[in-house]
Amino acid sequence: MRRAVLTAASTTALVVLLLSLKPHQPAGLTGDPSQVGAAPTPSPSGSPRRGGHPADGTYTGAPISTRYGDVQVAATVTTGRLTAVKVLRAPSENGRDREIAAYAVPRLTQEALSVHSARIDAVSGASYTSEGYIRSLQSALDRAGV
Repeated sequence: MRRAVLTAASTTALVVLLLSLKPHQPAGLTGDPSQVGAAPTPSPSGSPRRGGHPADGTYTGAPISTRYGDVQVAATVTTGRLTAVKVLRAPSENGRDREIAAYAVPRLTQEALSVHSARIDAVSGASYTSEGYIRSLQSALDRAGV
């Protein structure tokens, strides 16, 4: 009899514990789920040429909202290649956000310029900033037609 009571109490406690856990949410960007992959379309300072060749110019990427703040970049395209990236916004609400951005943004920019693309790896320890940077850069390159 004691064993049955102990087993029932243990099982009940375990079920209650499991039900009290919050469901896992993927570490990603915040915002409206219906807008995943979508971004506002600020006007670029250059516009793509007809015939598929990108025009030289600076194209502003979409502002990407992350858990720690917005990330937005502007990409300069010359002869169809990414030649410069300027960070317009990065997370900066507190000292730790600024520290992470100061560490990650130069590495992301260096890698993007070396491959002339937004197909770059995230910086370890700066997952949200990296994801926002990559998405904003890709939206700028999409506007450029690169």
